Amino acid sequence: MSTNVTSTNPVVQAIVSGTAPRQAQMAAARGLLPLVQGELLEVLVALRGADDAEMASAAEATLEEQERETLLSVAAAEETSPMVLSYLAARGGAGREVHEAIVLNTQTPDEAIAALAGTSADASIVELIAINQQRLIRAPAISDAVLANPVRTLEAERRVRETRREFFEKERGAQQIAEEMRARGMTAAAEFIESAESISAGEAFSVEDAWLIAQHIEVSDADIDDSWLPLERIEEIFDESFEQRTASAERVITETRAEAGEVAPERISLIMRIMRMNVKDRVKLGMKGDREARAVLIRDSNKLVAQAVIHNPRITDQEVEAIAAMRTVSDEVLRTIAMNRAWARSYPVIHNLARNPRTPLPTAMTVVTRLYAKDLKTLSQNRNVPEAVRRQASRLSLTRTGQ
Repeated sequence: MSTNVTSTNPVVQAIVSGTAPRQAQMAAARGLLPLVQGELLEVLVALRGADDAEMASAAEATLEEQERETLLSVAAAEETSPMVLSYLAARGGAGREVHEAIVLNTQTPDEAIAALAGTSADASIVELIAINQQRLIRAPAISDAVLANPVRTLEAERRVRETRREFFEKERGAQQIAEEMRARGMTAAAEFIESAESISAGEAFSVEDAWLIAQHIEVSDADIDDSWLPLERIEEIFDESFEQRTASAERVITETRAEAGEVAPERISLIMRIMRMNVKDRVKLGMKGDREARAVLIRDSNKLVAQAVIHNPRITDQEVEAIAAMRTVSDEVLRTIAMNRAWARSYPVIHNLARNPRTPLPTAMTVVTRLYAKDLKTLSQNRNVPEAVRRQASRLSLTRTGQ
C-alpha cells in the first residue's frame, strides 16, 4: 500500500501505512468507518492496491459505489489527496464534470493531467487542459499528450503549439524564458538563466532543461559572495568536453545510488542536466541552488564547483555535517569546513572531519584535539584513518584518562 498519506487523521494514517489491524482495514475497505468523504476516498484508493486480494476487491467495490456528487465534491476540493485526484483522473467512468474539476484543481499532479490529456474521449476536457498554459510550460508531457489525442480540437492544438513556440523552441533563446520567470516572481532563477552560457550555447542544454533547473534556484545574485573565486577565469582553467561532463554525471549517479539505494528517474534527469552544464554555470548554481542542487554539486570532481556549494548562503548545518562525513568529497571542501568558525564550533562536524579519511592530515590532526575522550579511544582503533591520526588520538586518550 501507499505511504503517501496527506490526511492528519491518525486513523487514516494507520490504515494507509498498513499499521492498522486487518479488521480495521477491512472495515475501511467496505466503507464502514466514520470518515469524511475526502479521507474515505484516500483510504479506499490506498487499499485498492493492497496485497490482500479480498481487501483490494472490497475497496474497489466501495469506490464503484460512490455517488457522482460525492466524487465531484472531492475532485473540486483543494485539500484532496493528490493520490485521490490521480485516481479520479484515471477513472474512465467518472464523467465529464468530475474530470473537469480534476483539471481545474491546482493540486492535481501534472502526471495525472498528462495521462488524462492523452486518454480522454471528451474533446472539451482536452481543450480545458490546453488552456492552462502554466501547466503546459511546467510539464511538456501534457502538450505531447494533447497533440497525440485524436479527439483534440483545433483550438486545443493551437494553444499547445503556441505555448511550445513561445517557451520551448530554441530560436526563442533563453531570454524569453527568463522574462517569464521574472514575471512570475522567480527573480533568482531569471538571473541565472539570463547569464547561463550552457543554455545560450544551444544543443547540449535546451530551454526545457533551463526550466527544470530554474525550479532548483533559490538565491539571488545580491545574496551571494563570489569574491573567493575569479569567475572570469574559470573556463580558461577548466575546459571540459561534453563527454567528460557526461562521465561526471554518471559517476554522481553511481555515488548517489550507493548511498541512497534506488534513485528516482526525475532525480537522475536532474543530475544529468546539472552535470552537463559548463564549469562556470555549475559554480553559479552551486552558490545559488537549493538543497537538491547542492546535493548533486557537492559531489562534483571539480574542486571549484564543490567549493561553491560550501559558499552557498542557504546551506544548512545539517548539510555541512553530512558533507564532513562524505568520503567522495574534495579535500579542499573539508579544509574549508574546518576553517569556518561557525561550523568548527559544531561537535558533530568536528567529529565527522576527524573520522573522514579524506580530511587533509594537518586538518585532521588539528580537529582531533577537540574530541571527547570516548571518541578519541574509538578513533585510535579506526583503521580507516591515517596512522598519524590514530596515534594522536591514542596519545590524547591516554593523557585524558591519566594513563
